[in-house]
Amino acid sequence: MHGAPAGAARRLLLASLLAAAALACGAEAARAQPDTAPRDLSDSIERVRVAHDVPALAVAAVRGGEIAAQGAAGVRRAGRGEPVTIDDRWHIGSCAKSMTATLAARLVEAGAIRWETTIGESLGAVESLRDRLRPAYDAVTLRQLLSHRAGLPEDRAPDPTIWPRIMSLRGTMIEQRRAATAIVLAREPASAPGSAMAYSNFGYVTAASMMEQATGRPWEDLIREHVFEPLHITTAGFGPPGGGEVGDAAAQPRGHRLARGQAHAVEPGTPGADNPPALRPAGGVHLSLQDWCRYAAAHAAHARGVDTALLKGESWAVLHADEYGQGYALGWGLGQREWAGGRVLTHSGSNGLWMAVVWVAPERDLAIVAATNIGGDAAAAACDEAVVEALKALDVLAPPQ
Repeated sequence: MHGAPAGAARRLLLASLLAAAALACGAEAARAQPDTAPRDLSDSIERVRVAHDVPALAVAAVRGGEIAAQGAAGVRRAGRGEPVTIDDRWHIGSCAKSMTATLAARLVEAGAIRWETTIGESLGAVESLRDRLRPAYDAVTLRQLLSHRAGLPEDRAPDPTIWPRIMSLRGTMIEQRRAATAIVLAREPASAPGSAMAYSNFGYVTAASMMEQATGRPWEDLIREHVFEPLHITTAGFGPPGGGEVGDAAAQPRGHRLARGQAHAVEPGTPGADNPPALRPAGGVHLSLQDWCRYAAAHAAHARGVDTALLKGESWAVLHADEYGQGYALGWGLGQREWAGGRVLTHSGSNGLWMAVVWVAPERDLAIVAATNIGGDAAAAACDEAVVEALKALDVLAPPQ
């Protein structure tokens, strides 16, 4: 799984794009539509899509809880003429990590689990796991798992020594996650637990397994009930869109694999269409950009620690705090941006066939999401430029003096 917080290279890319955009945004902003209707960015998104040669590209921005700008361009399948729409679903990869962390916060508030609940407390008594987990992980907490500080190895690229076993898992989702957790935690830690950050998808799988143990219910049911439904998110599903879970299965974008310079659509349910289902808590969600904006808007509005129907202020504060001084909170990369008026929450995500990025600017009550249906460097650049187009349209970047 390739998802990660927006890394140094991509942060530099976006910074340079923002600097360039600042020189041009005055004229664009002057043509902005009234606040009562979202600005249609389809034409500018099409230019970005063509420049980076991706099958499709979409972006949406939410400000003050309302969609302020949006646009989609390109096709659902390369080589066919069926256009994407702004209502289509997109696989968001590791951008879903903060959703799993938000679910954890809901369960903490409900008293089902604690931030300091340890792997030993939670999973040590499970018969299928009891004798398979390394004792070194016993004291690792839920918070450490969600902060990538469990001592697990960095795993953005699949480990060939365990990946075939993960791919072959069968059974209920709870059983598959327990089995995946056992495979990973049977190995010695890569570093002393709690001592360092190493980006770990399996840390999120283990955290989800702990939540499943606490409730007796699969992560898929829990996140629907505790995150999607309270935010009125209706298009969310798991794995690639078009798999039959939500809406017309045929009328959704497909992820694409690049081979010999050509993009080839990959159908849901075929080998390689997504990571194994056990890894969904680390990055296996799809949804429309409008619904993703609903989720991002909740974090944008409440990052200052305000109580809401979804979470109490103290829970929002935990989700967004850089407890370990590592530039990463619980499912969010952290930083500072002038255009954001201060801090930002951000993440990117890709399963190799899709690319997505989210930026949240709490001080401006603003969030921007972008996605494309192919992976790789060109896809990442296209998503970043789509974000810039939205910032220009909303007059967030100050024109030159």
